[in-house]
Amino acid sequence: MHKGVSLVDAPKFIVDCNVGKLVRWLRLMGYDARFFDGSDDSELVAIAQTEGRVILTRDTRIMKRRVITRGRLRAVLIKSDQPERQIHQVIETLELDCRFKPFSLCLECNRELVERGKAEVKELVPPYVFKTQDQFMQCPACQRIYWRGTHWRAMTRRLEGLVGG
Repeated sequence: MHKGVSLVDAPKFIVDCNVGKLVRWLRLMGYDARFFDGSDDSELVAIAQTEGRVILTRDTRIMKRRVITRGRLRAVLIKSDQPERQIHQVIETLELDCRFKPFSLCLECNRELVERGKAEVKELVPPYVFKTQDQFMQCPACQRIYWRGTHWRAMTRRLEGLVGG
């Protein structure tokens, strides 16, 4: 994944529950990441095929499935049990761009965020946030509000740290 890759060409993911923390990292970078919390490997594979998603898992049995071994479905076997090492492996293996569309998706429900004016969020954010922030984004599905506060800055630094390895 290199700079200039369009949203249409960007990989979409289905993240197995055994590497569930990858969902938030991928969404943070702007990649469509669906969380799979089921236990039926066949269902996971079927969703990946139907929706054109790359499987991320620690389950070696999934990797042995014919559809994956024959290259008809892409999957990455995650080696580490540490989330930051996991996302680093995904970035390296799939050559993802950490600066693809950062902070453009809801971390909770994977929907694209919509810009909101300050007046629109006055009753929805804490008074201090309203007073100190000027840019707001909202999820149209779960209504969660995002702004560029200290948490945003901390996540940006962590994300930049992943680029270097």
